[in-house]
Amino acid sequence: MTEDRSTVRSRQLGCALRSAMEQARLTGKGTARMLGWSESRVSRFMTGRLAATEVEVAGMAAVFGITGPERDRLLRLARERVKCCWSHPDHLRTVADPQYGAVRITGFDALTVPALLQTADYARSVFARAVTVAPDAVESLVAGRIASQDVFRRARPPQCLFFVNEAALRLPVGSRQIMSAQLHHLLSMSVRPQIAMRVIPTAAGAHAGLAGSCCLMEFAEFGPVVAIQHEAVGYFLEEPAEIAVYERIFSALTVVALGQAESSQLIRRLAVDLFGPASRNTAGPAR
Repeated sequence: MTEDRSTVRSRQLGCALRSAMEQARLTGKGTARMLGWSESRVSRFMTGRLAATEVEVAGMAAVFGITGPERDRLLRLARERVKCCWSHPDHLRTVADPQYGAVRITGFDALTVPALLQTADYARSVFARAVTVAPDAVESLVAGRIASQDVFRRARPPQCLFFVNEAALRLPVGSRQIMSAQLHHLLSMSVRPQIAMRVIPTAAGAHAGLAGSCCLMEFAEFGPVVAIQHEAVGYFLEEPAEIAVYERIFSALTVVALGQAESSQLIRRLAVDLFGPASRNTAGPAR
């Protein structure tokens, strides 16, 4: 791998450096002058297109006034800047960040409704039952999940294809009202031209997605990234051979999944027959 290859790490590092530069009330031009660099070099660091070394990050940290644990964190990111497999607690931030937002998202959720399509009440019920989430952290996680859905409010939102198991749609998460509102929310989102939703029916039996939930994110200016979210940590995969594995998984899921029209019919039937009509008193999806 070349030193200047853009990775998720280098882009997270660039985002943090840009924020620090703005807080220091500096511009790219001013930063470049103070460090004796070209303005284009600073710009590439800030966007993650160029992976900054530890020495370069230390120089920027001094100019921006970054000290203590935050400086250590940025130096660690720089030290590991060209590594592709990265454990990280929140892959949705990479999707939602407008600086390097995904243009295409393909996701499979084995046990729950897709995270980017969850209502606040549904997400709250999921986090409240996670053994790794402290009770006082639930609301901040819910807020973060809903904030990530701003990806659909961009001027050019990504084209999305979500696969979801029928069993996940039948699994009661929270009250009947919460589930009804969640399934109706899926139906309202599925009519958007940039969102396709396909249900994998229980009758399909074992399929290629049994290894677990995953998300393939494709970018206009960067290489694709696969995000795998586990209970305690998430992983970003960026090597071509790893990406190819998940492309084959999604290709196989396409074969067994219901079409979009059939999927919508199934979701509608479950929303009405299994969980009843959405309650007027239950909180719907966050706006």
